[in-house]
Amino acid sequence: MSYQVIAKLPTVQELHSKLPLTEELHEQIQNDIQDIQNILEGKDSRKIMIIGPCSAWPSESVIEYAKALLPIKEKYSHRIKFVMRVYIQKPRTTVGWVGPVNQPNPFEDPDLTKGFEYCRKMMLDVIKMGYAIADEILYTHKKGYFTDLYSWVAIGARSTEDQEHRIFASMIDIPVGMKNSTDGNIQKGVNSVIAAQYSHNFAIAGDQIKTDGNPYAHLILRGGNGKPNYDIDSLITATTSLAAKGVENPAIIVDLSHDNSIDPETGKKDPLRQVEILHSVLESMEKEPSLYTSIKGFMVESFIEDGNQNIKACTSLDNVKKGLSITDGCIGIEKTITMIEDFAEKLG
Repeated sequence: MSYQVIAKLPTVQELHSKLPLTEELHEQIQNDIQDIQNILEGKDSRKIMIIGPCSAWPSESVIEYAKALLPIKEKYSHRIKFVMRVYIQKPRTTVGWVGPVNQPNPFEDPDLTKGFEYCRKMMLDVIKMGYAIADEILYTHKKGYFTDLYSWVAIGARSTEDQEHRIFASMIDIPVGMKNSTDGNIQKGVNSVIAAQYSHNFAIAGDQIKTDGNPYAHLILRGGNGKPNYDIDSLITATTSLAAKGVENPAIIVDLSHDNSIDPETGKKDPLRQVEILHSVLESMEKEPSLYTSIKGFMVESFIEDGNQNIKACTSLDNVKKGLSITDGCIGIEKTITMIEDFAEKLG
């Protein structure tokens, strides 16, 4: 095997002991999980909004963003279940910065021990503000370090057809969104939901285990291959496909970013189009009542500032503009608040 051991990592128990989850916060998280499950089951009429920066970095800007969003969250909590993105792992098409869990300072060498502490503290700080939090499961073997903090997780477009990620989704007691694959194929996303809801036998840590299946696995539409899949025909296709396959609690989250945000004129992603896309989906829900039942919420990439910046063009940490994404572009907080206000009024 061609690798070298860089450092010994702390155990899950050591990290939890250093940055513990209190009983009060544990109860809050369980209540948030139950809320999301109820929405997915149709027992709660609210819509879910999974919102926040593409990558949760730097932590001080993440906290600043959470504080800025808090008044609107509290104002519309009776219509919208807010789940804040605290995404600490970044999948890459080829290579690049993979998130603060590996490299809390992008200008220093990767340090996972620092990264684990950095990210767990940041997550706890956001939860203490009253938020449910979300993350993408990129590395399943890291799950124990943060799983106790999650109210919702996603399996990304590059991982959704991977059997290990499907089995992981099948064994966790947290609502999990399965994205369609990067080619935009809706049926592949539906297949991932079926696999996550199914019981599996497999080997882990020297044991044969059987998963229970996750009845709260659901579909995320994010577009793909340079094309969107939030149009009414795609939404109906996804809805009927889930029903035809007998999926338990069939549910769809529409990702307003990624390939759904591609501008047809430029062929490039435009984070500011997320507002336009949200309104388009809401119009489709009005035209086709079945969509209002199947579409349970939306995913938004949002940060303090509009757009993003190229971290490679910054020579040091001092040159990085705080609150401006260093990965995918985001819609800024001011436009975000206006978007949420309009959304909440339409739900009224």
